Amino acid sequence: MSLLNSTTDQAAVQDNLPEAGDADVPPVLHNAPSSVEFKKLRKRLLRQARQAMDDFAMVGPQREDGKLPKWLVCLSGGKDSYSLLAILIELKWRGLLPVDLLACNLDQAQPGFPAHILPEWFETNGIEHLIIREDTYSIVTDKIPAHRTYCSLCSRLRRGILYRVAREQGCEAIVLGHHREDILETFFMNLFHGGRLASMPPKLVNDEGDLLVLRPLAYSAESDIAKFAQGMQFPIIPCNLCGSQDGLQREEVKRMLQGWEKETPGRLGVMARALGHTRPSHLLDRSLYDFINLRPGDASVAGGDGAEEPCGAGLAMTRNLFAAE
Repeated sequence: MSLLNSTTDQAAVQDNLPEAGDADVPPVLHNAPSSVEFKKLRKRLLRQARQAMDDFAMVGPQREDGKLPKWLVCLSGGKDSYSLLAILIELKWRGLLPVDLLACNLDQAQPGFPAHILPEWFETNGIEHLIIREDTYSIVTDKIPAHRTYCSLCSRLRRGILYRVAREQGCEAIVLGHHREDILETFFMNLFHGGRLASMPPKLVNDEGDLLVLRPLAYSAESDIAKFAQGMQFPIIPCNLCGSQDGLQREEVKRMLQGWEKETPGRLGVMARALGHTRPSHLLDRSLYDFINLRPGDASVAGGDGAEEPCGAGLAMTRNLFAAE
């Protein structure tokens, strides 16, 4: 089902956005700033989420029973998941997202976790939600030595619980707030430490084959999400309550990417686009490309995937040289 299949749909996000406090909009939008800059940011995030959902067919065909599919939107209390839910709610309000949304927070019993914040925020904004409390923190601290990070085991336990809740609630998908930088960081983590080219796909099926995992913010920049969350005044809950975040390899990769973007603005966008333009014939994976039977004069590859192309770095250098003249 395409979300961008009509002129009306295309224009929907281009219309003037409602003003903050407009009684006709969902409560979560009441605090949206009315500045021109913020409206442009909001439109961009809406457009990018819709594009990702369309590109990866996140919304399936209409069900035979006429019921809408149901998504479990996972909220941690961080800027990304708050922004995700607000964007999905606005798309649904605009009639551009034909799904039912159920927000869910998993309280993992971390010491100091402010358990009242999310329930109060959900209630204030009239959002259908679930709060699940599972003491995974005790399990993780029992299994992982104090000097090690808890993230890997913690995430596996959290994922298993969310899958169970999604099944119990009749959801076809769990929806996560991972953004463009999360995807790039995972790619480099796998490259540097896992010895493979892989990242977080915007859409996948779980190992059991009964649930989708969706990431509608796959095209959205973390800096845009941070500005959006700040403007919306979301009550952010820090993600380092367990005290195991310092020195993570992912943080090193994040700093590396931020440094590249600072030196060459726009580089992260180019890198993200590269993940959608792979050329198996120009890599080393024999399971993806038949190097064994590749021979000169093979009509199936001449001028196709195996054809040599100009070096991207060389083209960029040439452009820069001519620009300097």
